[in-house]
Amino acid sequence: MDAAASHRPRIESCSTALAIRSALPDDADALWTVIEPTIRAGETYPLPRDMSKAAALAHWGSTTHEVLVAERERVIVGTYYVRPNHQGGGSHVANCGYVVAPHATGCGVGRAMCTHSIEHARARGFRAMQFNFVVASNEAALRLWQSCGFAIVGRLPAAFEHPSFGFVDALVMHRTL
Repeated sequence: MDAAASHRPRIESCSTALAIRSALPDDADALWTVIEPTIRAGETYPLPRDMSKAAALAHWGSTTHEVLVAERERVIVGTYYVRPNHQGGGSHVANCGYVVAPHATGCGVGRAMCTHSIEHARARGFRAMQFNFVVASNEAALRLWQSCGFAIVGRLPAAFEHPSFGFVDALVMHRTL
């Protein structure tokens, strides 16, 4: 086990209850633990791989984002934000971003957050949800979003520079609420 792995929170089971709640200011370090590996990998988000903790937390916790966290056994295992996709005439369409902690992948966290975000956005008065930039090589996310009712409505050719695959397409996905 590498040194970083020894400092990660340990989850005892994927079968214990998952709770989703609004993020709190005291969650900053735990949020960083969740989002840092995704940023550093540079495979799914168009963010600088060397982004600082402060910049990443400012981005994720932008004043336009309502940030939520998923907890299992009081450990934050995922996070998502919801926001209006655009202002004015486009403000009825929600946009979300999701990250699952590496140690919690395969435990249903992404699906739970997506399902929660759909209901949460609907309750907030949004009429649809759109993902603006789903990296086409992120096959697990594509399968998940499609299984949650999202359709691919657009393709941006070679819009993302993947660290292993080079230039890959980004997809726009949408569903009504």
